[in-house]
Amino acid sequence: MMLLSAIVQTFEAEFLAAYKALLPSQLNALAALKQCRTTQSPVMIAQCDGCDKQAFIPHSCGHRNCPHCQHHESQQWLDRQLQKQVPATYFMLTFTLPEELRPLAWQQQRIVYDLLIRCSWETLNTFAQNDPQLQGKAAAVSVLHTHTRRLDYHPHVHVVMPAAVIDTDKRQWRTKTSKNGKSYLFNHKALAKVFRAKLLAGIREAGLELPTCYPKTWVVDVKSVGGGDKALVYLGRYLYKGVIQEKDIIACRDGLVTFRYQDSKTKQMQIRTLPGTQFLWLILQHVLPKGFRRTRNFGFLHANSKKLLALLQELLKLNPVKTLIAQAIRPQIKCPCCGGAMWIVRTRIPSLLAFGSFAPSG
Repeated sequence: MMLLSAIVQTFEAEFLAAYKALLPSQLNALAALKQCRTTQSPVMIAQCDGCDKQAFIPHSCGHRNCPHCQHHESQQWLDRQLQKQVPATYFMLTFTLPEELRPLAWQQQRIVYDLLIRCSWETLNTFAQNDPQLQGKAAAVSVLHTHTRRLDYHPHVHVVMPAAVIDTDKRQWRTKTSKNGKSYLFNHKALAKVFRAKLLAGIREAGLELPTCYPKTWVVDVKSVGGGDKALVYLGRYLYKGVIQEKDIIACRDGLVTFRYQDSKTKQMQIRTLPGTQFLWLILQHVLPKGFRRTRNFGFLHANSKKLLALLQELLKLNPVKTLIAQAIRPQIKCPCCGGAMWIVRTRIPSLLAFGSFAPSG
């Protein structure tokens, strides 16, 4: 396994010389990935309750594109989503931006990414209100992804949606039954047609210029995912911690970086090797604009509907799954001497100061 920080340190100078038009968010990510939990990062002091042993611990960078960080935040997000589960069949829907529109998305990321998320939800909400079995307030969890498993640029939105609505006027809870013995939500071709119209209209209203040629037929994938928990775990895995795990970086030599990925069609592991500078670009091109929210909840899963959802769960006598991986509690730091719990007593100490003039007791 190769450390991403070591790869950044190896190729940073060459990368910055080759890629000069970087966004501030990408430069910040590069700096964070370079220093995370290395001798260059600030440190904190942990002290043992039992034997008073003190130890230096490197700070994590906390960047959402770092494979070391945000694990606790990922668990917290998953726990919140699982506590909102309702008794219905869930579906995973994927709305993909056509290749011809990707250059526009890259140039206008904040606008197009926001349109992708909003238009996909508006499409599903329209279908839910018009569906004979539903006709009510629907809900969904949306997550924006910008990469393929090969790490190429490929903006798309995953939506996890229960086949159910709340009719607030009649105070009814409605779920959609299966079709011909199979779970069914909406027709994927009809969804794609409406999504296409909404997104193109949104781009025009934003004052952006569409390319001269783009496909008439777009792609929306619809897949039944049972109770929805496994789909949420999948989304949570890629919500934080960047687009690659360090265990998948298998070599860095002779100016080349090699990593592995699972082919989405064959499910077989594949190998990709490319120059170190290009590898860093594959990582940094997926850094979102500062402050952009990758995940959003809609309908009765939105934070504004918390009381409504709680009432629904109470009336249906539903005890939602608390979590699949235990409560999201930060793991304790164990003392290397006695095994007792260690507590942080001081933070943000410059590394030069920590390992220079200052020496903790113990």
